[in-house]
Amino acid sequence: MLVNSANLDSLRVGFKTSFQNGLGIAPSMWQRVATKVPSTSRKEKYGWLGKLPGFRKWIGQRAIQNLNQYDYEIVNEPFEQTVGVDRDDIEDDSLGIYTPLFVELGRAAGALYDVLVFTLLKAGFSTACYDGQSFFDTDHPVIDADGVTVRSVANTDGGAGEPWFLLDVTRALKPLILQERKAPVFVAKDDPKDDRVFMNKEFVYGSDLRAAVGFGFWQFAWGSKQALNAANYETARAAISGMKGDYGQPLGLTPSLLVVGPTGEGAARALLNSEFGANGETNKWKGTAELMIVPWLA
Repeated sequence: MLVNSANLDSLRVGFKTSFQNGLGIAPSMWQRVATKVPSTSRKEKYGWLGKLPGFRKWIGQRAIQNLNQYDYEIVNEPFEQTVGVDRDDIEDDSLGIYTPLFVELGRAAGALYDVLVFTLLKAGFSTACYDGQSFFDTDHPVIDADGVTVRSVANTDGGAGEPWFLLDVTRALKPLILQERKAPVFVAKDDPKDDRVFMNKEFVYGSDLRAAVGFGFWQFAWGSKQALNAANYETARAAISGMKGDYGQPLGLTPSLLVVGPTGEGAARALLNSEFGANGETNKWKGTAELMIVPWLA
């Protein structure tokens, strides 16, 4: 193949098509646990995360809830992946090897959000959320019903094993936030007069994006490193279902999604799918949550 503008344009279109095909086959598990928030600047502030709205009987004047304003922000980060195509391969029409490579480039770009979201979820035991505590913590500060007392609320029972998570994903805001500044795009540097082509006989193609992840309401999630069994699952369900916001207001949460890594699949399926428990008793937890097995938690 002659290395000229027309042929290079055609190659670029073909490589971009393969890239887009890869984007289309990428997994999208993150959408079940994270809310996508568009970003228009380098970072976004989420001070409103301390405010879970609720209603009261209107007696007298409106009661303005002056809740804590948290200084929580998510800073966008750049990501890239680049592939070099040898000029000799273009001249020799040896381009078949690049089609699956660009499909994989697109798949990797599409899967990055899953990697970011579930890596953060797994790190929630040691990574701070909007109130300054670790996302999964035993000391989240909550204002009691008297409007004065601050009590500590837990959304974890600790442990040292493989983590599992029980989440309420029925709300408009999911437990995690995926902030997107710039969606994945295909880019090319394929001018035959470029210095890289002259020095290295290589054309360069790639993809880049800008995004970041952060935590939403910790009340919507329970994280545990205890054994995944009926007793610990019951503890998690009761904690989420009974969760209250500031001023003693019940949040009406529904634990609806059980998230585990590959090593937790067996225990999770037994818990949610089996007719009977470990000792032959009726399994009262069958079908009480959807199961999500996440390879990114391995």
